[in-house]
Amino acid sequence: MGATGAITDVAGIRIGHVQKSGDGWLSGVTVVLPPPGTVGSVDVRGGGPATHETDSLDPTTLSQAVDAVVLTGGSAFGLAAAGGAMRWCEENGRGFQVPGGLVPIVPAAAIFDLGRGGDFSARPDEAMGYAATAAAAQQREGHDVERGNVGAGTGAAIGRGQYKGGVGTASVTLDNGVVVAALAVVNALGLPFGTPAQQTEPGSVRLSEERASTQRVSAVGSETGNGGTDPGAPPPLNTTLVVVATDAVLDKADCKRTASAAHAGLARALAPSHTLADGDTVFALATGAVALDRSTPTARQISLITLQSAAADVVRLAILDGISRAEAVTTAAGTLGAYGR
Repeated sequence: MGATGAITDVAGIRIGHVQKSGDGWLSGVTVVLPPPGTVGSVDVRGGGPATHETDSLDPTTLSQAVDAVVLTGGSAFGLAAAGGAMRWCEENGRGFQVPGGLVPIVPAAAIFDLGRGGDFSARPDEAMGYAATAAAAQQREGHDVERGNVGAGTGAAIGRGQYKGGVGTASVTLDNGVVVAALAVVNALGLPFGTPAQQTEPGSVRLSEERASTQRVSAVGSETGNGGTDPGAPPPLNTTLVVVATDAVLDKADCKRTASAAHAGLARALAPSHTLADGDTVFALATGAVALDRSTPTARQISLITLQSAAADVVRLAILDGISRAEAVTTAAGTLGAYGR
C-alpha cells in the first residue's frame, strides 16, 4: 500500500483555489467540491476553531449530503466565503430540498492568518468563496492539485509563525480498490516531525537531540511560555484544516468515525497538535462509489478499520506535503521562511 497522488484521485472530487498577495494581502480560499450525493461529517479537536455549519454534519441531524467544503483564511471573518460557495451551489441546483428551493449544505473552517500580509482587514469574503467554487467546478476529472502557497494556504504558517505552511495532499489505494485521500491546510503552532528524511523504517522515527530541543522551544515555548519572544506579545493563533475523501460507501456515522481516526495523522505529523491555540478540524467525505465488504459483522469492522487507518496515514502525508511545498514569503508583516530549506 503506497501513498502518493492527490485528493482528486477520488473520482468526482474537484479543488478550487483563489488567493491574494501583495498590497497588504496574504490569504485565500480553497473549496473542495464533491460529486452530488456525497455524505460527510466532521471532528473538531483544536481549542480555537473557527467553523461554519459543522452541526449539520452530526450523524443525528437531518441532512445527509455535503455540497461543498470551504477552507479559508481570515479567521472567523473569512467564514463569509462560505456564503459565496452557497450562492454558487444554489445557482447550479445543488442543495437540500426545502419548500420553494434549495439550501446548500456548505460547512466551512478557517485558519488564522490575519495581518500576515500587513493589513489586518485583508481577508477572504463571499466573492472569493464564489470564485473558488467556480474554479473547482471548471476543473477536469482527476486534475492536478496546486500545493503550497495557494488558496487557504497562502497565509499559513507553522512553528509559532516562523516558517511558511501551505496546502498539501496525498492519496492511497487499498487492496480492495477503495481510494482514501486527504487535503490539508497546514497553519500549525507546532513543527513537523517524522519527515521522510528521518524515517529509519516504516513506523519508526528518529529525531536528533538538537532538533528535538529546537522543536520544544520553538513550538511550545520556553518556561515563560513565549518561546524567547516578547513576553507581552499575544499568543500565536493557528489551525490545521483537513478534508479526507474516499470513494467508499459510508454513512454519516462512518464518516464521523473516519474524521476522528484521521486526527491521528495530525498527531503523527506535528508536534504539538490539538493545542488550545489550534483549531484543528477534519472533515470526512464519502462519495459512495465503491461498496465495502459488510457480509458479516467481522468483515464490516475490518473494512472500516482498514479505511480509517489509511485515513490517518494520508493525513500525515498531506500535512508533510503541504510544508515541503510551501515557499518562503516576505511581506510588510515580516518573513516566513521555508522549513528545512
